[in-house]
Amino acid sequence: MVSVSYDIYESRDTDRWLGAVDISQDNSQDVREDTAELASWALSDKVSLSSGHSPAKHLLSSTAPSTQSSNHARINREESLDHHHSGSSPRPDVIPEASEPASPSSLRRSPGMSALSQMFKRARSSEEESQSADEEDQAMDGSGVKPVTVQDGIMSRPTDRTALLLKKQAYGTNNTNKGDLDHDLEGQKIRHKVPAERSAEQLFTIALRRGRSATSRFFHPKAWDNKAIWEQALLKPAGYIPPVILGLLLNVLDALSYGMILFPLGQPVFANLGVDGISMFYVSCIVSQLVYSLGGSIFKGGIGSEMIEVVPFFHKMAFLVLAKVGDDNPKAVLATTILSYSISSVVTGAVFFLMGKCRLGTLIGFFPRHILIGCIGGVGWFLVATGVEVSARLDGNLNYDLRTLSKLFGADTIALWIVPLILAIFLFLIKHWVKHPLLDATYFISIIAIFYFFVAAIDKLELPDLRKTGWVFHAPDAGVPFYHFYTLYNFEAVDWGALADTIPTMLALTFFGIIHVPINVPALGFTMGEDNVDIDRELKAHGLSNALSGFCGSIQNYLVYTNSVLFVRSGGNSRTAGVMLAVATSGVLISGPIIIGYIPIMVVGALIFFLGIDLMREALVDTWGKVHRLEYLTILVIVVTMGAWDFVIGILVGILLACVSFVLQTSRVSAIRNSLPGSIAASTVRRHPLQNRFLQDAGKQIYVIKLAGYLFFGTIVGVEKQIRTLLLDKFKEEPIRFLILDLQNVDGVDFSAAEAFTRINRILNVKGVLLIVCGISIDGEIGKALCNVGLFAGDTVQFFETLNSALEHCENDLLLSFAMPDIPKQDRPSLSSEVIYSSPRRTQLQQAATTTFHEHDATPHTRWQHYKQPLQLLAQTFSTVSDKSEEFWQRAAPFFERKEFLSGSILYKREEMADGFFLLESGMLKAEYILPQLGKFTELIVEGTTCGELPFFSGTKRTSTTSAERDCVTWMLNQASWEEMQRNQPDIAQELLKISLKLTSERMDAITKHMLLTSS
Repeated sequence: MVSVSYDIYESRDTDRWLGAVDISQDNSQDVREDTAELASWALSDKVSLSSGHSPAKHLLSSTAPSTQSSNHARINREESLDHHHSGSSPRPDVIPEASEPASPSSLRRSPGMSALSQMFKRARSSEEESQSADEEDQAMDGSGVKPVTVQDGIMSRPTDRTALLLKKQAYGTNNTNKGDLDHDLEGQKIRHKVPAERSAEQLFTIALRRGRSATSRFFHPKAWDNKAIWEQALLKPAGYIPPVILGLLLNVLDALSYGMILFPLGQPVFANLGVDGISMFYVSCIVSQLVYSLGGSIFKGGIGSEMIEVVPFFHKMAFLVLAKVGDDNPKAVLATTILSYSISSVVTGAVFFLMGKCRLGTLIGFFPRHILIGCIGGVGWFLVATGVEVSARLDGNLNYDLRTLSKLFGADTIALWIVPLILAIFLFLIKHWVKHPLLDATYFISIIAIFYFFVAAIDKLELPDLRKTGWVFHAPDAGVPFYHFYTLYNFEAVDWGALADTIPTMLALTFFGIIHVPINVPALGFTMGEDNVDIDRELKAHGLSNALSGFCGSIQNYLVYTNSVLFVRSGGNSRTAGVMLAVATSGVLISGPIIIGYIPIMVVGALIFFLGIDLMREALVDTWGKVHRLEYLTILVIVVTMGAWDFVIGILVGILLACVSFVLQTSRVSAIRNSLPGSIAASTVRRHPLQNRFLQDAGKQIYVIKLAGYLFFGTIVGVEKQIRTLLLDKFKEEPIRFLILDLQNVDGVDFSAAEAFTRINRILNVKGVLLIVCGISIDGEIGKALCNVGLFAGDTVQFFETLNSALEHCENDLLLSFAMPDIPKQDRPSLSSEVIYSSPRRTQLQQAATTTFHEHDATPHTRWQHYKQPLQLLAQTFSTVSDKSEEFWQRAAPFFERKEFLSGSILYKREEMADGFFLLESGMLKAEYILPQLGKFTELIVEGTTCGELPFFSGTKRTSTTSAERDCVTWMLNQASWEEMQRNQPDIAQELLKISLKLTSERMDAITKHMLLTSS
């Protein structure tokens, strides 16, 4: 049943979570100890490694005496514990692993050693023992393991405790057959290559060949193996008799509860079709059982049966046909109704098979689970109402009016439905205390036995009278065969218009079955320990079984969870047992419907009540507090709508509410992944330190908002609210000039969100804020959506493909104000002629410029203009990172060589050894990096800055490929000049090293910011 699968998922996740917590708590300290010892191993001398000796000896001998003395008591306790638990694992939560044979003394941990040190010691002793052997092919122990010679330290049969650096010997087996090769030290299953899926022609050829072989053996008795026949044809099937009896009993009980109410028996035209419903139920069971047991399903002991959830849809189709045709033409009503049943089964089978063929099994799992639970609750409501109708013998459906209420509480009716309801509730109470798979079957059989005990004991109780008063079902007409329902098929009497009216209900029924199967099948695989469950294969099997059932004139079926589990646990995990169950069910079908006239109605009513209450409990009780309030409200509305109104409408209402719930819950998740000012989100341009200092303050006027996910009308509201807060509430304290929207992590934009961008742009224009969009392609889906609403039509919105380019543009615009010719000196705080002190942005820029002027000597010294290059460049470039005078740098100028590079020229490539340090006099360079954390990113290097200092001074390889973005003039310090400077001018060399470290620190800070920016 569905409820069982729901509980299994819950308990499985809980156990897995608790197990993970326990493991992490037990192993964390051991991991730290192993890490410390491995670190000590790495510091051991290289002689031990080159000679093949394990460094464990170094670890053990380096223990201080004081440490051993202080831990003497602890060591004694460990020894006593190890001695007490010898032969067992000292940690019960660790899975023991097989290893090579060892002596008993080596199995116990030595005092003061961890497990890792003991492993090193055993590896060392194993190696020494193997090296002392005279002949490699002569030494062999009782386990068949002998030392073999290998080359380059590669071992043919190493264990998980064998040292990795052995040079002469390792351990291997002398038996190289396939069985030994398949053995795994860790006890893992060897998975051989699974053959590719065979075509239909190949399967037919294999079946034909096997059929010929079986026929040939059958007609040649001399070739028979009597022992095999006795074991396989007699003893083995005989062992399946108990589970087959149990499965047959479950089918009979399901037939009385599901099949009996296949037609709305409350309507006079369908009143005598209870027997036909049971026969159709059995046919569906037989067909599905044969399909699953003959190889259609991976579950050998799977049981197929009707879905109880489809009964309300059948009643819906029957009422539609009855309303269209009218009760004055019962022949047409019956012919159209039963044909709609079988066609719906064929449609369901076709959809199942196509979905499996197209490998859409995993796609179904994305359907909202709470809608399915709501539908299950609606089925529960329907079953409770059907239980009242069947038990109380109502004429028609259960109507919610005073007339029906008075009928139910009449003296001749109240006991008919109260007794089965009490029996169902009593079964719930028993199941709370007794957990046995045969409880349900035993309970209902006991009711039948007790009923007939009283019938036999009390003379006044006669079966004809009990049938008249509604306690026992009426006996079917004499001579009615089991195939009577086939006589209802009459294509000449079918009302095709009424049949067309049932198509929406057929599709709803198919839809409900589709979302039901992918839930029960994985649950069944988990319970049975089947790890190779293929949803697509099971969908094909369900498609074939449903289509065949429809062509056989029967109804839908599926792989039943509860019946399959009971069948397997009782010993029926075999395809032979499944075929035997199909044969036994056929026998019950052929025996005829005469048994119906002896079944107490209270048994069927109690079964229906029990199933209905159980499904409603699963939907309304088990989900309380476990799902979101909106989801629970959706479940409740679906249940009420299905129960009081209509099943198809209930599904549609559920889907609608699920969409509304999704929008409401998704809207609460902000689409803003991160937001930060430009003082933190800086570009990767390598600028002059003076400009960097100015941008630390002025960059606050740049604001970056990184968006993520799918932007639609629900999430864009939060983005617009955040921007309005920036412009209205925080603008005076934190004025912005540029707003950058990074859409790199945005998956899509709907029309409402695209329109919202234009509205945001109008709000920004009022405040004089420039909107910049980046991270997308204009030709992409998102770019086209924004272009379609006219976002980029004017010049009020700018576009850049990358966030780095957008930041670079904004920084350049701010630096233009800083570098205007009319910038006064430090004693004139006016930033420009445009400064308006009432503007928060201008005031902030003025304060940033003033702070920069005070901290740095921003006005170039006039004497630098008369110096020749590279002295002028050295003094200007290093003025902010060094306090040395021009005379100091004049001694360094002769060591630099002038180099010119045309646009596109490559200065050096990545992974090359550094042979020069560059100062950029004019032009622009571009460095391209490839980092594992960031991937590929570029850095622009402008004039007045340095290039390639860290790899050059550290003697390492280049980390980037640097080329000339424009024609450049550089000054280069090559390797020969650097060595000469170190010999003749060591003070200059030392100062350059200090400057290199400072510049490297700045670059690492910039790269770190860029990493945080791109990863946020």
